[in-house]
Amino acid sequence: MKLISSNNVETNRYELVIEIDGDTFMKAVNAVYKKQVKNINIRGFRKGKAPRSIIEREYGEGVFYEDALKELYPQAIAEAAEEAGLVLVKDKIDLDVEKAGRDGAVLKAVITVEPEVTIENYKGITYKPMSLEITDEDVAQEIEKLRNRNSRMVTVEDREAANGDIAVIDFKGLKDGVAFEGGTAENYSLTLGSGSFIPGFEDQVVGHKAGDEFTIDVTFPEDYQEESLKGQAVQFEIKLHEIKVKELPEVDDDFIKDVSEFDTVDAYKADLKEKLAETRKGAAEDDKERQVADKLRDMLQAEVPEAMYENQVDYLVDEFEMRLKSQGIDLPTYMQYTGLTDEKLHDTYYDRAVSQVKVRLALKKIAALEGLRPSEEDVENKFKEMAENYKVDVSRVKAAFSAKDLADDLAVEKALQFVKDNAVEEQ
Repeated sequence: MKLISSNNVETNRYELVIEIDGDTFMKAVNAVYKKQVKNINIRGFRKGKAPRSIIEREYGEGVFYEDALKELYPQAIAEAAEEAGLVLVKDKIDLDVEKAGRDGAVLKAVITVEPEVTIENYKGITYKPMSLEITDEDVAQEIEKLRNRNSRMVTVEDREAANGDIAVIDFKGLKDGVAFEGGTAENYSLTLGSGSFIPGFEDQVVGHKAGDEFTIDVTFPEDYQEESLKGQAVQFEIKLHEIKVKELPEVDDDFIKDVSEFDTVDAYKADLKEKLAETRKGAAEDDKERQVADKLRDMLQAEVPEAMYENQVDYLVDEFEMRLKSQGIDLPTYMQYTGLTDEKLHDTYYDRAVSQVKVRLALKKIAALEGLRPSEEDVENKFKEMAENYKVDVSRVKAAFSAKDLADDLAVEKALQFVKDNAVEEQ
């Protein structure tokens, strides 16, 4: 395959003229023939046994050309773009076949490429450092979390339900006197004051005692996900079975012995303070990186093709779907129950995708300007690390991931570290 010419036809769009030699093209044609011959009937031959020459005589010499070109053009375009020094972006390709025959083919393809990038003043970016001080209040908050993790629920019978209580209820929702779908449950544990139910629901449970049966009136919000209930006034029949409160343990040496490897409250707090300090250091580094990335995004000068943003949205949605699958939930079911639409899902990730694309473009440019490229050893070590993480042989990782793409990722990491190392604290 050979690049004949490369011409910029509009912003981030290039026209490539590519020649595919006759030998390569004919090998592809023959491969298509072998795949398709089993489904071809030619009089005088058993099905699937007709020679290629007979099929071409019957249907025309170019009967397999189109499918052969479909097999060849993705790699041909990728190689041509690389030869032209262009970074191909997944997007619509306008493809014309100028000629195709036994002596080869010539393709004309208009592709989308990564933009020209300018970035200045990336050395000396200022950031506001996060405080590393661990206060007594920080420790107290962690102790309170420990108490909550070791709390128990206690039933109360001598008073009315109040905010903060857990009310165990049956409820049945009625619209115009008819039960509606999804509005009924039994023995549901509702934390009063949590705001987890529609406005007005929890407030009207407050003040009732265990054993009470009553009806409440509420109105669904105008933006409620279920179309038939948006802005609708309904009633709920409620039966309050039980009122529970969370009982927190006393923090003393005996409690600490039960829940940790320490013998005293003081020893536990001292260890907790050290761990919080380590966590805070990591959080401070992450915050510094976020501030630096935000400023790089704003410094970037480039006309970014929309396709790059959309491709990143697709990547983020795929990641989200994989997280759901790891929890045993498929995306269509999740969207059905939450009222999420394709448009809303897209909008959820769009701004993040724009930011990530811009930051990566900025870092790629900085890596090029500063000559920050990983060594072969760096790439090899990354392959080994990935193999260990995936618990597979390194050869499988190398087969699945491009060494060039991996090197680009490592260059971006080096550029980010370079910018962070050269960042200065705000005065």
